[in-house]
Amino acid sequence: MLAFVLRRLFQAALVMLAVAFVAFSLFNYVGDPVNLMLGQDATPEQKKELRESLGLDQPDYVQFAVFVKNAVKGEFGLSLKQGRLVSTLIKERLPATLELALVAGGLALIGGLLMGVYTALRRDSWLSQFLLTVSLIGVSLPNFLIGILLILVFAVTLQWLPSYGRGDVTAIGWWTTGFLTTGGLRALVLPAVTLSLFPMTLIMRLVRSEMLEVLRTDYIKFARARGLTNRAVHFGHALKNTLVPVMTITGLQLGSIIAFAIVTETVFQWPGMGFLFIQSVQFADIPVMAAYLVLISFVFVSINLIVDLLYYVVDPRLRFERAAGAH
Repeated sequence: MLAFVLRRLFQAALVMLAVAFVAFSLFNYVGDPVNLMLGQDATPEQKKELRESLGLDQPDYVQFAVFVKNAVKGEFGLSLKQGRLVSTLIKERLPATLELALVAGGLALIGGLLMGVYTALRRDSWLSQFLLTVSLIGVSLPNFLIGILLILVFAVTLQWLPSYGRGDVTAIGWWTTGFLTTGGLRALVLPAVTLSLFPMTLIMRLVRSEMLEVLRTDYIKFARARGLTNRAVHFGHALKNTLVPVMTITGLQLGSIIAFAIVTETVFQWPGMGFLFIQSVQFADIPVMAAYLVLISFVFVSINLIVDLLYYVVDPRLRFERAAGAH
């Protein structure tokens, strides 16, 4: 087990180094930060002085080593647009994105599992057919269109929920949360539903197909022959063996919720990291773009590592195979 974890950590470190190199390349190939910070009217002496202060006169390998060292500490320099530390900007926007991703991920996971199990066990019911039909809409329509439709219905027509912003938030130290206010909870509903709809329908259809496949296997027939109840067969045997492939897709989707919250945050003007990234792209704010790329990649790598470790908890066959291979 320890060797497996160490190998996965080594692979994750290699991936993060590759991502760090791509992020570092943005500084050299997407505009000149000195010209962006000083403008075209700056004198050569001013540009030279700023280039030396930023360390841009050093060889590329030295600059990359400094970039990796600072990235490990969470430092990405100054925003070219706002003139503030990128780490400070991310700290201000991180709570909004994480809360949105947490709610959307919870809705997607719980809703997808429940609907997937129901549509597998009640294949011929009208509700099952209705959920499958609705899932096609969730998979087919893009997020921005779903968000606009929800705004049109629930914000403009019915006027039940706000159409933009985060609502009222409460500060707990440096963390800001909308969970403790009515306005914050109401503002969270539409973007969370918009962001969760695609992964929810994907998880639902995957759980249904895997559940139907498992229910046809011999060990399920043997469990029924032993006289086990339907609850024990469905949830103690079938669902547990369904979760192994589902975990992989679920982990990737949870990472995608954070990575691709850009569109949803832009539609709802949600003050998160995705909205900050869009603003930085419009201005070519390279430090913010690089920080966002590294942070999102770290989220994906961490989730994949956690999913790999969860395989050992859910599927004992993996532990047995690795133990047999060691002997």
